[in-house]
Amino acid sequence: MVSFKINGETVQARQGWTVLETARQHGVHIPTLCHHEAVEPSGACRLCVVEVVQGKWSKIVISCMYPVAEGIEILTDSPRVKNVRRWILEMLLAECPGSKEIRALAAEYGVSASRFAAHHPDEQCILCGLCVRVCKEVVGVSAISTIGRGVHKKIGSPYQGPAEACVACGSCVTVCPTGAMRARLDAVRGEPKVKLAHGAK
Repeated sequence: MVSFKINGETVQARQGWTVLETARQHGVHIPTLCHHEAVEPSGACRLCVVEVVQGKWSKIVISCMYPVAEGIEILTDSPRVKNVRRWILEMLLAECPGSKEIRALAAEYGVSASRFAAHHPDEQCILCGLCVRVCKEVVGVSAISTIGRGVHKKIGSPYQGPAEACVACGSCVTVCPTGAMRARLDAVRGEPKVKLAHGAK
């Protein structure tokens, strides 16, 4: 077992656990968007940042991928952490201003507007890739993928048409943190195939 501190309290974790895993085991809240226990972490949204203090130095890390270590101290709501989260939320507000979830989360940190330009006022997708990962790692069909690069990146089917591999299980909709995948599901799976009754023409 590894012993360290979270917000001044000593906690224990198994070797190999991440800071986020340990915090959740001990009931310490760290906000996340792209994290889900069913898939491997990717660190895409960066919202789970915490401050690691060791001796005279400290740094900001993403808790979903940072491994625990003996003797460190984790601060989950320090002024430095809150400042970074506010910056992240401002960027998310500009990227997906149509998301009620993002607006509500931003409000918790006193962020009501973004200094960054919003180009798509109805956009809800934060491009966290959670739907892509659950389709690949859990469902095992890879019917959804990330398309394009940079400002043109979006979520859709691999060839931007109905994906024959899609089994319409709804896992992508379930894990989506903003509800954006609900509107994209029909485009990914295409028109539901109606099976004719036996003997029908």
